[in-house]
Amino acid sequence: MREVAILGVGQTPVREHWDISLRALAVEAGRAAMADAGVDRVDAIYVSNMNSDRLNQQRHLGPLVADYLGQRGVEAVKLEAACGSAGSAMRQGLLAVASGEMERVLLIGVEKLTETPGRETTAALATAADADYEIEHGITFVGLNALIMRRYMHEYGFSHRDFAPFALTAHANAARNPNALYRYAIDEREYERGRAVADPITLYDASPIGDGSAALLLVPAERAPDAVRVIGSAAATDTIAIHDREDMLWLKAAELSSRRAYQQAGVGPEDIDLFELHDAFSIMAALSLEASGFAPRGQGVRLGLDGDIRRGGRIPISTMGGLKARGHPVGATGLYQLVEATLQLRGQAGALQVEGARTAMTQNIGGSGATIVTHILQQS
Repeated sequence: MREVAILGVGQTPVREHWDISLRALAVEAGRAAMADAGVDRVDAIYVSNMNSDRLNQQRHLGPLVADYLGQRGVEAVKLEAACGSAGSAMRQGLLAVASGEMERVLLIGVEKLTETPGRETTAALATAADADYEIEHGITFVGLNALIMRRYMHEYGFSHRDFAPFALTAHANAARNPNALYRYAIDEREYERGRAVADPITLYDASPIGDGSAALLLVPAERAPDAVRVIGSAAATDTIAIHDREDMLWLKAAELSSRRAYQQAGVGPEDIDLFELHDAFSIMAALSLEASGFAPRGQGVRLGLDGDIRRGGRIPISTMGGLKARGHPVGATGLYQLVEATLQLRGQAGALQVEGARTAMTQNIGGSGATIVTHILQQS
């Protein structure tokens, strides 16, 4: 298997893009990645998306995007794994290049969620849960995460206020990211005043949906010796329904995928300079830190309280706002994480630069932990 490098990146701002179509968003990000890479032709395009058929009345995104990118004739397919779609597309593109089957693969994540009524959008997102044993009973993803967060607080003795650093860190970073949806900082008082969504989750514990697209162009590392390399990649699964898990407070798929990625890369948690985790909810940030080896079980929240997750801390997270403040266009989120990590390793993160960053990790979660994809990147 060949080493693979990220030659080009592109992204659109995460917004309520009422005046831009799904295909236009995808094409904008794809063109940006191709221009960044300096190429005008690719061998394959993998498009990640969760809800285009239900919310945008459009399936068959692969050839649609290929056509409007001027790439007719190439292999092009859509990949879906709920909120983990983009990380899964990255893994498939990586395998295609690493195997020698493809030389230049373009990955595009795209999602439009804001043009449909809230009830329709919520119902579409809920399809990532167990249809018979969760959705049928009316529970939503915020409800599922509220159950997990309440149990975590009970087991480990934390209060709601102890989760504030996750939101404060994300918003502080998003305030300097022009592509973020929520470009403003908050303080602990504002966090505490956030309206309840599903007790104990409040407004500032939950990521906002949005419209957006992000893209990467992958090539063999030998063709781009100075580019950021992908040194670890792994995916794992767990039960879709949280009540079927051996331990609802442990992300088994995060443990498995991070462990495999560390082994491939020849590194450990102590070698990671920044971690773009899937902070769809505050509780998911804490559980990801624990399952990925950055904190002992039940102590992920402590990393926030001790200042370790800020830029300059032991393990900076959400360095450009994360899902919480950059926004969460679900089928594109994993590629936004990878674009942001690449910019950090290139030294192109501007005011948000993590000084001395050489090795970064991203983790994209589908559902409430049923699909988890971990990637480790390193600057050559």
